[in-house]
Amino acid sequence: MRLHLLDLLIIAAYLLSTVFIGLWYRKKARENKDSYLLGGKSLPWYKLGLSDASDMFDISGTMWMVSLCFVYGMKSIWIPWLWPVFNQVFLMMYLSRWLRRSNASTGAEWLATRFGTRGPGVGASHQVVIAFALLSCLGFLAYGFVGLGKFIEIFVPWALVQDYVPFAVAPQYVPHVYGIVFTLFAMFYSIIGGMHSIVLGDIIKYAIMTVACLAIAVIAYLELQGKTLNVPAGWYDPFFGARLDLDWSNIISQVNQKIDEDGYSLFGVFFMMMAFKGVFASLAGPAPNYDMQKILSTRSPEEASKMSGFVSIILLPIRYSLIVGLTILGLLYYNQMNLVGPTGVLDFERILPETINKFLPVGLMGLVLTGLLGAFMGTFSGTVNAAQAYIVNDIYLKYVRPDATTKEVISLNYVVGVVVVAVGVLLGFIAKDVNSVLQWIVSALYGGYIAANVLKWHWWRFNATGFFWGMLAGIVSALIFTRFFEGVEFLYYFPVLFALSLTGSIVGTYLAPPTDETVLKTFYRNVRPWGFWGPINDLVMAEDPAFQPNRNFRLNMFNVVLGIIAQLCLTILPMYLLLSQHVPLLITVAILAVVVLILKKTWWNRLTEY
Repeated sequence: MRLHLLDLLIIAAYLLSTVFIGLWYRKKARENKDSYLLGGKSLPWYKLGLSDASDMFDISGTMWMVSLCFVYGMKSIWIPWLWPVFNQVFLMMYLSRWLRRSNASTGAEWLATRFGTRGPGVGASHQVVIAFALLSCLGFLAYGFVGLGKFIEIFVPWALVQDYVPFAVAPQYVPHVYGIVFTLFAMFYSIIGGMHSIVLGDIIKYAIMTVACLAIAVIAYLELQGKTLNVPAGWYDPFFGARLDLDWSNIISQVNQKIDEDGYSLFGVFFMMMAFKGVFASLAGPAPNYDMQKILSTRSPEEASKMSGFVSIILLPIRYSLIVGLTILGLLYYNQMNLVGPTGVLDFERILPETINKFLPVGLMGLVLTGLLGAFMGTFSGTVNAAQAYIVNDIYLKYVRPDATTKEVISLNYVVGVVVVAVGVLLGFIAKDVNSVLQWIVSALYGGYIAANVLKWHWWRFNATGFFWGMLAGIVSALIFTRFFEGVEFLYYFPVLFALSLTGSIVGTYLAPPTDETVLKTFYRNVRPWGFWGPINDLVMAEDPAFQPNRNFRLNMFNVVLGIIAQLCLTILPMYLLLSQHVPLLITVAILAVVVLILKKTWWNRLTEY
C-alpha cells in the first residue's frame, strides 16, 4: 500500500467534513418537505450546476472512460453517446425550461400536470413511473457501489486488513466490503442534511477534483515530453469509417480481445445506432433521477436552462483532463501495472486506480483519492435523494398519509434512505462488473422509457393510459431482451424495442378518451411545448387571442446541433492539449469560439422568449 499518513489524513478530513455538513444542515432540512428534497427551490443555478456536474463525475463512469480512452484513443469521445451525454444539450436549449415550469417535486408529480389527477390510466401511469424511477435509482446505486469497491481494493489490499475483520471474505466480494464502508458516510450526510447538504458536499468535492485533475494533467504532460506513445495507427484520429480499424496485435494483444468483447468493431453502424437512440432518449427529457431533481430545484425556468448548460462547461474539460492524463501514464507505464483482477481476468477498468496508485506523489494521491471518493459519494447521495422523493412524496403522501406532519415526513425520509441504500448495496453484490450494470441501465431500462416520454411532450392526444402501456411494454420487453443479448448487442435491437414501446403507447392511447381539456389547456399555457398540439392551441387561442404559441422548433434544433458541436469541442480540447496536437487544438478552439458567439445570440439572449 502506497498511501502515506498525509494521504490518509486528507481522506479522513474529507469524510469527517461530510458528517459535519450533514449535521450542519440537519435543522434547515427539517423545515419542510421542499427544503429537504429540493433545497426550498432557493439555490442559485450555478451552485446546482456545480452539484449536478459533480454528481456526474463518478468513480465508476470515470474508470470506464479511462479504459475507453486507453483502448480507443480519440475515438472514445463518441462512446459516451450511449448514455447519451448530449441529452444535457437538449435540456440546456429548451427541455429544462419546459420541465421546471411545472413546479412539481418529482417526475411522478409532474405527470399530474400533464394528465391530471383523475381519469382512466392516471393512477397506473403514476405507479409505472415510480417503478421505473426506483429501478433506475437502484441500478445507479449498484453501479456506483461496484465501481467504488474495485477502486479502493487497489489502494488497500485485502491482505493488509483481513486479520482485523472477524469474518472470511471470498476474493470476488472484497470490493463489496470496501464499498459498504464508504457507502455509510455517503448515506449519513445525504439522509440527515437533504438537498442543502448534498449541494454543499458536491461543491467541495468539485473543487478538490478540479485541483486533482489539473495536477494529474500536468504530471502526464511533463512525463510525455520527449517520449512517444506506443499506440496503433488511427488512435489519434477522432474520425472513423465503417470499421474501427485499430490493431493492437503488435503492442498489447489483449486489447484486441477487449475490442471484440465490447462489440465496437463495426464502428459506423455502432455510431448510427447510438445517434438514433440518443436523439430519442434526449427528446424524452431527463430520467427521474438526481438530474431531474436538480432541475426541479432551480429558482426559475430560465435558471434551469442555465444550470443544464453550465454542467457541460464545468464537467467535460476537467474530467477529460483527468481521463487523458491517466491514459497517458497508463500507456507509458503499462508494463508496470497489474490489471489482473481478483478472479484472474484482465480488467481494463483497473487502469485508473493502478495508475494513481503507482505514479502519483504523496499528498496528491490523497487529494485525488478524496476527490474520487467524493465523486462516488456525490452521485450516491443525489441518487438516494431522488429515490426518497419518489417513495415519500409519490407513494406515502399520495396513498398512505396525505396529511402527514413535517416531522413524520422527515423521519420517514431517514428510514427510506437507509432501506434504499441497503437494497442498492444488495444489487451491487449481484452485479458482475461496472460495465454490465451500465449496459443494463442505458440499454435495457432506458430503452423502455423513451417512446412514451417523447410522446408526452409532443402529442396532445397522448394520455395516461397510453403512457402506462408504453412504459410497461418498453420495460417488460427490455427485461426480456436482456435475457438473450448483452452489452452492445442490445443497442442493435433498440429499434425493435422502441417500436414495441411505441406500439404500446399508441394502442393504449386510443383505448381511452383524451385527457381532460382543462388539464391540457393549462399544461399547454404553462409549458408552451412545440409539437402536435394543434387542437389544444386552437382552444387556447379562442380563449386568449394574445397567446403566443411556441414556434421555436427550428431554432431549438439549430441550437442543439451547435450545442453538441460545442460539447464535443469541450471534450476533445484537453485531449489535444495534453497530447501536444497543436494544429487540431487551434482548430478546436476556433470552432468553439464561433459556436459560443452564435449561441450567445440564439440562446442566451433569448432565454425568456420561449
